[in-house]
Amino acid sequence: MTTYAIGDLQGCHAEFVELLERLAFDPRRDRLWLAGDLVNRGPASLACLREVRALGEAAVTVLGNHDLHLLAVARGGASLNRKDTLECILDAPDREALLDWLQSRPLLVREDLGDHGDTLMTHAGLLPQWSPAEATGLAREVEERLSSEQSGAFLQRMYGNEPACWHDSLDGVERLRAIVNVLTRMRFIDAEGCLDFSAKEGLDSAPPGFAPWFCYPRQDEARLVFGHWAALEGQAPGARARVEALDTGCVWGGRLTALNLSTGERSGVPSHQRR
Repeated sequence: MTTYAIGDLQGCHAEFVELLERLAFDPRRDRLWLAGDLVNRGPASLACLREVRALGEAAVTVLGNHDLHLLAVARGGASLNRKDTLECILDAPDREALLDWLQSRPLLVREDLGDHGDTLMTHAGLLPQWSPAEATGLAREVEERLSSEQSGAFLQRMYGNEPACWHDSLDGVERLRAIVNVLTRMRFIDAEGCLDFSAKEGLDSAPPGFAPWFCYPRQDEARLVFGHWAALEGQAPGARARVEALDTGCVWGGRLTALNLSTGERSGVPSHQRR
């Protein structure tokens, strides 16, 4: 059995199928970890959702910010953005089944992978102040709210840039929003773990006093797998932890990348999208 981790699909279904063929992926034998953002901006978000869901237990995906945006539009009263490509899902005959499945996905996956030890995957990364156990518990708080009768009310208030700093004393929607922001939106943070939401490009776009989250030391040796940050092109220079960046910008004309979690080998296919 081989476990592969794959970066952001964002509606790039043809590339996803091509990559699975290149890997000779067999769902009866192998497993996939998908780093979130299955949908949006690309041409085939509906096909991506259907494909991953059909893989059943052979595939596990964490929620990304675009996945949560879809849920917020469909079930939280949010509006579509000009560049969204989500109408195909919203108009699909199997819409509700797909949304139910997506809403039940975790924000964090954690597993002991033998020689590679404790391995965690989230969409955007992990605060250096959070231990793997603490992060797992915090992710579960959001997952429980998404599976509750209050999920619609939460989706209405989920997004916002405040609070920008995590504190253990946070409660209510502010606490859940801060967890979502760390796990699905984070790029640059300061030494106290406060997030900047303005800079979205490469490392040289860091605001004064901020650095990529993975450049701060951790107290544990967990391996962290993440997507979200296409401008990194699959690299994490200056990392102070074991990190694997997987978003190589397929939807922007880059590549779709898979990482063999046992060997560390990377495979990829070129994007079919125009830059």
